Amino acid sequence: MTDALKRLSDEGVAIWLDDLSRKRITSGNLAELIDQSHVVGVTTNPSIFQKAISSGEGYEQQLADLAARKVTVDEAIRMITTADVRDAADILRPVFDATNGQDGRVSIEVDPRLAHDTKATVAEAKQLAWLVDRPNTLIKIPATKAGLPAIADVIGKGISVNVTLIFSLERYRAVMDAYLTGLEQAKAAGLDLSLIHSVASFFVSRVDTEIDKRLDALGTDEAKALRGKAALANARLAYQAYEEVFSSDRWAALEKAGANKQRALWASTGVKDPAYKDTLYVDDLVAPNTVNTMPEATLEATADHGQITGDTVRGTYEQAKAELDALAKIGISYDDVVQLLEDEGVDKFEQSWNDLLKSTEAELKRLAPEA
Repeated sequence: MTDALKRLSDEGVAIWLDDLSRKRITSGNLAELIDQSHVVGVTTNPSIFQKAISSGEGYEQQLADLAARKVTVDEAIRMITTADVRDAADILRPVFDATNGQDGRVSIEVDPRLAHDTKATVAEAKQLAWLVDRPNTLIKIPATKAGLPAIADVIGKGISVNVTLIFSLERYRAVMDAYLTGLEQAKAAGLDLSLIHSVASFFVSRVDTEIDKRLDALGTDEAKALRGKAALANARLAYQAYEEVFSSDRWAALEKAGANKQRALWASTGVKDPAYKDTLYVDDLVAPNTVNTMPEATLEATADHGQITGDTVRGTYEQAKAELDALAKIGISYDDVVQLLEDEGVDKFEQSWNDLLKSTEAELKRLAPEA
């Protein structure tokens, strides 16, 4: 079952699971995926926690204890989510040690309501790193305009970061710049750069979803021929940008001081359109020193019938650029699409967080001891 997953790992793609729940931790499922399916990391987001905690499975006792202590709903959510991340980090610790800190990592996101507040994002990142208190944690910070200086500041303090919600090539370059700036600040502060890690989560499937919708609205043969091409083209050009930045003189000076490259992470790799093969964003995004974070359905599909045929990114840059240029020629604005997706991404996580606040508040009230 796992031959394709092994081949993917052998090609230099780290397989991370895009999901976490207490049941997954306590049932031994996460340990099993690490042992049998080459999973070497975990990512979470507000939507994942909303789904997990709303299911109620495994959270009842902790919710009852929090209700008895009369904690606020915000504090309750942080206690619950950081407990899950801490436990997952402990399960992944052997991977972290074996890979010298590159993998074996668990990501937890700052409160999405802070996405446009730099100062609050930095404060929240510091608080989360302190609360989880595990060296193999990554703090997720969205790549909004306000997020960029926060990323530099947090990296500069020696906290490892997963930069999330990256859709555009321009913003991705700004993210890499923020990472290098943060490393320069950390170096100036005398920190050990070898202990700082980062990934940049470049979102994939949502790009096709939005652009395909616009292509369908145009309805021409030319438009139909471009369906399902934008997301891969965008991601492949992101990897080209990664290769450029991490072969620059600026990077060489940091690498000499012990710094680690910020790996590109392919996020949102579950295929949304049934017309496409369900392993599209795995098979066609194989490149060295990358991460692919997959929902469990994509992980299982890849194990079952993934076609891992070696590097499917390098050597495609000219074609990828031609495909994005073709979209512009028929009137689809790349800048408009990526800005819309960023705005929607922030809104979606904020909505999930608000739903989580409401459902947790209801549970705390239900479990509160009678006066």
